[in-house]
Amino acid sequence: MRIIYNCYGGSHSSITAAAIHVGLLPETRVAKKEELLNVPYFDAQVAPDHGRIRFIGFDEYGNEVYITSKKNLGRQYESIMRQFIYLAGGNQEDFLFINTMAYVNFLMVIGGYTSRRLGLSLLGRPIVIRGTQLSYMKFVHLVRLVKNKFLKQNMEDRCENCLP
Repeated sequence: MRIIYNCYGGSHSSITAAAIHVGLLPETRVAKKEELLNVPYFDAQVAPDHGRIRFIGFDEYGNEVYITSKKNLGRQYESIMRQFIYLAGGNQEDFLFINTMAYVNFLMVIGGYTSRRLGLSLLGRPIVIRGTQLSYMKFVHLVRLVKNKFLKQNMEDRCENCLP
């Protein structure tokens, strides 16, 4: 399975959720500033990176976890991606698109805009970090929902052929 976390800019919410998913950030507590800053791509995407799908790692089930930005595509993003998968002859069931925008708060928007769009990271980064920390446990909850779905699905798939 390929899990692609996506958000507007690919610098904060999607990378936070993906990093939690693969174990780069903790699931049991809010990540510290230093932990967030040590995550690859956190508050680092620039305009040419938009739309690029970046591999973050494998989860404990062997799923590949990625991030991307979708700018203003909103819900159209998944539809477009599924059409590309279809045209390329891929199996759409092998992909899961997770939109993290529902967990983005006002501080993340203001801090992210200031840091990434305006290039004022000294001003925007502390704001976006605080916003990320305020929403952090929501990202943990999202990741747990995704993992529980796959754990259940994987268990059902494994046991489908194990009955006599």
